[in-house]
Amino acid sequence: MSSNSQNQSKEKLAGLALGAIGVVFGDIGTSPLYAMKEVFHGGLTIDKIHVLGVLSLIFWAITMVVTIKYAVFIMRADNKGEGGIIALMALALQGSKDNPEKMVFIVTIGLLGASLFFGDSIITPAISVLSAVEGLRIIAPPLAHYVLPITITVLGGLFILQAKGTGKVGKIFSPIMCFWFGLLAVLGVINIIHEPGVLMAINPYYAAHILFELGWHGFLIMGAIVLAITGAEALYADMGHFGLKPIRYAWFSFVFPALLLNYFGQGALLIGHPEAIENPFYLLAPTWALYPLLIISTLA
Repeated sequence: MSSNSQNQSKEKLAGLALGAIGVVFGDIGTSPLYAMKEVFHGGLTIDKIHVLGVLSLIFWAITMVVTIKYAVFIMRADNKGEGGIIALMALALQGSKDNPEKMVFIVTIGLLGASLFFGDSIITPAISVLSAVEGLRIIAPPLAHYVLPITITVLGGLFILQAKGTGKVGKIFSPIMCFWFGLLAVLGVINIIHEPGVLMAINPYYAAHILFELGWHGFLIMGAIVLAITGAEALYADMGHFGLKPIRYAWFSFVFPALLLNYFGQGALLIGHPEAIENPFYLLAPTWALYPLLIISTLA
C-alpha cells in the first residue's frame, strides 16, 4: 500500500472516529453528570473508604462491561458490518432454521432486548439533559423552577434535530463532544492532583469490600453504578454507521480515559469535601467556570 493510500486510510479512520464521538458516546459521555450523585443518594456514608469502593465499582463496571464485553468481544459479532440486537438475533437465527421452537425463543429474546434498548433510549436522554440543566440549582438557585421547562425544550429540539440523520448530527455534535470529553478529563485531573490517593480505587479490593460490607444495600448500589455504563450498547448498535475500528479507536484513545479521569476527580472532591455530593460534577469546576460548564453540559 502506498504512503498516500495509508494517509487517506488514517484520515478516514480519524474522521469516522470523530463522528463516532459525536453520535455513539453521547449517552455514556454524560453519565458523569449524575452517576456519582445517585450512588450516594440512598444515604451511603461519604467517607474515604466508601468513595474508593464506589469508584472501584464504577471503574470495573466500565472496564468489564464496556471495554471488555462490548469493545473487545461483542463488536466482533457483526452481521455484514451491522450491529445491534436485531443484527445479533439474525445471526443467531441462521443456525436455527431447522428448529422452529429455538427460532421462536431467539426472536422472543431479540424483541425483548430491542424493547429494553428502546426504553433506555427514551430514559437516558431525559436524565442526561435534566442533570445538565440542574446545574442551575447550583449556579443560580432562584432560577431552579426553570429547570424542567428548559429540559423539555432542549429534548424537543434534540429529537427534531435527530430527524436530519446521523451524518448531520455527527457533524454538529462531534466538535461539541470532543470538547466535552476533553473538559471531563481536565476537570478530573485538576481534582485528582489534590487527592492522588483516589487512584487506589483501581484496586478491586475496594469494590469487593464495599459490597461485602453493605450486603443487600451493596446490591442496591449496583443499580446506581449501572448509570455509569448507560449507552454502552451504542458501541455495538452503531457499528453500521461508523464501523468497528473507528468506534474502538475513539473509545480506547479518548472517551474511556476521559470518563475515568472525571469519575476519579469527583471521588477526589468528595474525599476532601463530602458536602459536594449536592452536585459533585458541577462542583469540580471553579466558580467562574460554572456558567460555561452549564452551557456545554446542556449541549452535550
